[in-house]
Amino acid sequence: MGKGDTWREKKAGSPSKNGDFHRPAFSDQRRLSQRNPSSVDGGHWTTGSAMATKSAKPPRKSAISSYRYCRNPKLVFSLFLLLADAILVALIIAFVPYTKIDWDAYMSQVSGFLGGERDYSNLQGDTGPLVYPAGFLYIYSAIQYVTGGEVYPAQILFGVLYIINLGIVLFIYAKTDALPFWSFCLLSLSKRVHSIFMLRLFNDCFAMTLLHAALALFLLRRWNLGLIIFSFAVSIKMNILLYAPPLLLLMLKALNIGGVITALAGAALVQILLALPFIVSHPFAYVSRAFNLGRVFIHFWSVNFKFVPEPIFVSKQFAALLLITHLILLAVFAHYKWCKHEGGIFKFIHSQFLSIKLRLALVSSFPKPTSKNDKPSFKLLTEEHVVTTMFVGNFIGILCARSLHYQFYSWYFFSIPYLLWRTSFPTLLRLLVFAGIEFCWNVYPSNMYSSILLLSLHLLLLWGLWSGPAEYPYVRSEALDRKQK
Repeated sequence: MGKGDTWREKKAGSPSKNGDFHRPAFSDQRRLSQRNPSSVDGGHWTTGSAMATKSAKPPRKSAISSYRYCRNPKLVFSLFLLLADAILVALIIAFVPYTKIDWDAYMSQVSGFLGGERDYSNLQGDTGPLVYPAGFLYIYSAIQYVTGGEVYPAQILFGVLYIINLGIVLFIYAKTDALPFWSFCLLSLSKRVHSIFMLRLFNDCFAMTLLHAALALFLLRRWNLGLIIFSFAVSIKMNILLYAPPLLLLMLKALNIGGVITALAGAALVQILLALPFIVSHPFAYVSRAFNLGRVFIHFWSVNFKFVPEPIFVSKQFAALLLITHLILLAVFAHYKWCKHEGGIFKFIHSQFLSIKLRLALVSSFPKPTSKNDKPSFKLLTEEHVVTTMFVGNFIGILCARSLHYQFYSWYFFSIPYLLWRTSFPTLLRLLVFAGIEFCWNVYPSNMYSSILLLSLHLLLLWGLWSGPAEYPYVRSEALDRKQK
């Protein structure tokens, strides 16, 4: 070290007469940083008892996140699938003839509503009286306003809706990480579902899109908002209530009793506000028509029980048998699968009652103000448990439905790939079951053989779900710490 260098190092660290530190020249500063990195960090200097440092800029998180997303094969494949399906949707609208079924009836019922009619018994269409809740009228009134009641612009609107729904379902699949990304393409391979959206314009499309949006919010743990969207879906078509039993169970696991009551109150408020114009004027007509649980469907249109003789098909005994089977299957799956790690459904419900009693006793004896730092007493549910419980609960309802019409395929099609990968079936069998179900739904008109095959495939899938392992429902402590950070 030369004499000049020694003098500069001392000079750089020594105060002047007025107490300030001398700032070295840039070349001296660089030389100091090379000789003593601990004293000079990036060239930023401050005054005080220690040598000041200049902190280096951290890497941009947005750039790192973008890089990771681009390297994510599920995201890349999902975007490619959305683009390819959007092209297919455009080709279908352009070249495949529209099939007239319920569109004119929808427009007639909406016209009566917009004309001031509030008695549900007087809202009629070409295919009969209005049998959907009030949300249906608001949705299709908006569609009529946008499209002028014309079919072609409505097809474009439903094409956009199809892509939105597909994007939401892909998000749900990617969040769960339960199946390989290449299996996502099965979601775009249904001829019948494309027809239901773009060539039939059924209200089932809006109901299921909102249901999937609610499910996505549940995965993001936005239970209150998700239940409001769920209630909007119910107001369009009542089949969404098939998801209600498993959803209630999940809410009891994920929320305390106050949170459950608040979420249910919000959902009930949505139904009341939407139905208010009809409840005020003709409440009995609205409730009896919009939520008619005793309707008997025409045997000819049944896809799943066409092999059952028509006198048995329309009988109350057959309906009661299916309802009892539905309830038993829900109870069995809840006890042995969904609440297995809690000791069964009865032990889980008992623990909920004990928790409520204990909380009420503590609050009454030792009231204390809540703090923002207080941690919730409930546990976080895994994405796989939420989606599996919801999809299996709905599938049990599909299995026990007395009549499945062709548009009802949209009620559970988007869950079939996920359900197949929750079984322990080999991949080839999964693909065969998927193809077999799709084949049955494209047989028109359905016959004894196609309905027997469909029921057999449904039972096979149910057995696979039953025999498969029950996933642990809660986020483990290590993963929970990472999520909280």
